[in-house]
Amino acid sequence: MSREFPIGLTPPDWLVRNLQPQQAPLNRPAVARAAVAMALPLAIGLAVGQPAYGALASMGAPSGVIGDTADAYRMRILNIAIPQLFGAIGVTLGSAAYGHGWWAVAALTGIALVSGMISTIGAVASVSGLLLLLNSVIGAGLPLPGAWWVAPALMSGGGLLVLLLALLAWPLRSGIPERAAVANTYRTVADLLATCGDDPTAGYDAARQAVTQSLNQSYDLVLARRARHHGSSPDLTRLLAQLNAITPVVEAAPAVHQSGRPLPPQIRDTVRHLAHAVETGYTGPIGLDLPTPTGESTRAVDHALRHAAEVVTAPDVDPRGIDDRLGRPAALRIRATRAARNVLLSSGSWRYGLRLAVCIGLAQILVSTVPVARSYWVALTITFVMKPDFGSVFSRALLRALGTVVGLVIAAAVLSAVPRGWWDVLVLLLLAPLIPALTPRGYGYQTAAITPVILLLSDILNHQGTALLLPRLIDSLIGCGIALIAGYLLWPESWHTRVGDRLAEAVADTARYVEAAFGTAGGVVVEGAVGSAEGVVGSAEGAVGSAKDVVGSAQGAVGSAKDVVGSAQGAVGSAEVDPAARARMRRRLYRDLSVIRTEFQRALTEPPPTGRLAAGWLPLVVAVERIVDATTAARVRVKHGAPEPSPAEVTQVARQLRELAEGVRESEVLVEVRTELTGPAESVLEPLRQEVAAARAIASPH
Repeated sequence: MSREFPIGLTPPDWLVRNLQPQQAPLNRPAVARAAVAMALPLAIGLAVGQPAYGALASMGAPSGVIGDTADAYRMRILNIAIPQLFGAIGVTLGSAAYGHGWWAVAALTGIALVSGMISTIGAVASVSGLLLLLNSVIGAGLPLPGAWWVAPALMSGGGLLVLLLALLAWPLRSGIPERAAVANTYRTVADLLATCGDDPTAGYDAARQAVTQSLNQSYDLVLARRARHHGSSPDLTRLLAQLNAITPVVEAAPAVHQSGRPLPPQIRDTVRHLAHAVETGYTGPIGLDLPTPTGESTRAVDHALRHAAEVVTAPDVDPRGIDDRLGRPAALRIRATRAARNVLLSSGSWRYGLRLAVCIGLAQILVSTVPVARSYWVALTITFVMKPDFGSVFSRALLRALGTVVGLVIAAAVLSAVPRGWWDVLVLLLLAPLIPALTPRGYGYQTAAITPVILLLSDILNHQGTALLLPRLIDSLIGCGIALIAGYLLWPESWHTRVGDRLAEAVADTARYVEAAFGTAGGVVVEGAVGSAEGVVGSAEGAVGSAKDVVGSAQGAVGSAKDVVGSAQGAVGSAEVDPAARARMRRRLYRDLSVIRTEFQRALTEPPPTGRLAAGWLPLVVAVERIVDATTAARVRVKHGAPEPSPAEVTQVARQLRELAEGVRESEVLVEVRTELTGPAESVLEPLRQEVAAARAIASPH
């Protein structure tokens, strides 16, 4: 007979969220590359009688394995090669500081400051900063064999071997990852259309989020190539045109869902047929089997699908229109200058750099005054845990400790049962594939996979066997403790500062989007300002290719654009906003909301009060997404025959949203807000007013 746990023994929600594995497909090519890249250097070292050199090269491979996640080949070069360069610099600086006592402490503390600051630029810079500090700690804590240049060359060579293996198929598959990403976007749009009109809307909301993520990924991959080709590639021009062509279909989806009537299955099948044409490069005629539209929303879908079919099957696309629509990424020199300026002037950059430097400094002072075996592992643990852009510091410390315990159990079996020598190569062939296989599942799983690999390679360098296990556990726990106390609990940065302000800005941007959608005062200014911000966003996308990079690198410029909008609002009369500008605004809004949603999910893994606050505010993120949807739906209906709303209606909704934004910005808890929304029941803005009222109700205490 089963027995339920008493209430006091039930694990809290934040702990369950931390331990729950994430769902992710198995990347079989990456698994194979990891096995070869980590076992081959050691095999070569054993064959030539230099196992220590082989172990160093194999020790450098995991960083390349973890970075081997991009689909596009050019992005693989950025994700793997650039961090390896910083890793080589790090191990060189660390080796120079080895054995110099307090000078080494000062050097590592300074490197930690630089590492933390450059990590705020974007995803590639974050990994580069991680390897810079990680290898500096290794160089300063271990006597590495050979001349000063041997260790940097071998460790970077191990990571670059992963890159070489990843690029072997480039000549045969050039452009295929980008086409596959665009085709997948079409398929996610087909899934979105299939959920339109469903009640309840959970399926539609999930499908809409999947479309946002797919659009982000596709634009990032394509714009990464666009930064180098500048419109000269016909294939690239076609992909950009195809992405732009699916946007009107995405915009029509909220109007269909709002109508409450599901679309005929022919609509979904047509979009999937177009996806197949995109993936295969087909440009022949496509017989469209579309039903006769019966209303404003279905007319919008019909018109958008016919336009998309024309673009997908067109043999030639004019690149000039594509450049005008999306904005050309800035030159590399300009992007680098902008990134350096943001790092030096950003308070967030200095705050994170100082947090990391304080933790590393404390760790080095501790191990310099108190005898700690294998003391460099303390700083290594802090380096991995103190990555708030990778997840909550609290969660990473918890998962690091648990993953280390599991990894040590595996390492104990390997070190005690497997003789050193060629058997190590076989063990690496078996253990290395677990790193790319388990990394997407979560940080704890990654730690459990990488710990026995690193301990095996460390044993080849120092021959201590199972004597490594207990010091590794103690040092890891010390490092987690320092990160939790000095890097998490003692810093006054609140959840509201990290997430609430971003949400308030998104709500304010939504007010501007409502005005721009119907050409009210401020519309022209919004178009110009957001167009400039979008150019910066596009540049960041081309430079680093990730949503996080967009938020990090373009944050200052977007803020400036918002200031321009705010200062000039009301000075411009009624005017129609360019549809491309509206599409850019809507895409930027959804991208920002996607980043905010990710931050909320991270906050949910933290213990009270942070996790409880995040759980209370998360529905407001969903409500803002629905407001953007309702605005887009109203605009689509007006374009296809519905009466235009009055300027007073638009102004009333925008004012309510700005009041909501101020309430979110000024309070760390949900506050009461007034709801005074009235207007004709038959207006296209009636569903939008209902969504705004629902959002303001969420923001009120219950």
